[in-house]
Amino acid sequence: MKRNLFLLSFFSIILFTSCGGIKSTLQNVDNNAVKPQVKDNRFVITEYSNDSKYGYNANYPINIGFENEKNSTKNITYYFNALLGKKGEKFTYEKIETCCPFPTKRTKMGAGTLDIYEITFEGESKKVKLYFNIYEKGKILCPNGFSIKQF
Repeated sequence: MKRNLFLLSFFSIILFTSCGGIKSTLQNVDNNAVKPQVKDNRFVITEYSNDSKYGYNANYPINIGFENEKNSTKNITYYFNALLGKKGEKFTYEKIETCCPFPTKRTKMGAGTLDIYEITFEGESKKVKLYFNIYEKGKILCPNGFSIKQF
């Protein structure tokens, strides 16, 4: 038990010092945001982002932390199930990396990280990356380069 606590503390120190401190750079956290309704295994997303950085920049991640981190995979699936490519094309997605530690009160450790997903659109070789924050809340929007699936 003491060893696990030591390793956890050590990891936290390394994580924060490697990124130059523990100040959060997240710009779009909204603790008053309401979780979108879920219908047909997807979020009901009704608005497009006006900010080209939304989802594409580590400081403006898609904040999907409406529940505990155990539900993050489900919420990511709901999110992607609500979207299509800009021209209505299907896409695949894969989690490729975790990065960018930041302080949060929503974990026992006091720190969170962002998950980076790589998206490949059907019929295209170009891939895009989106940043997700599974710890903090924010308004769930459709990022630039995507469209909302209609019911």
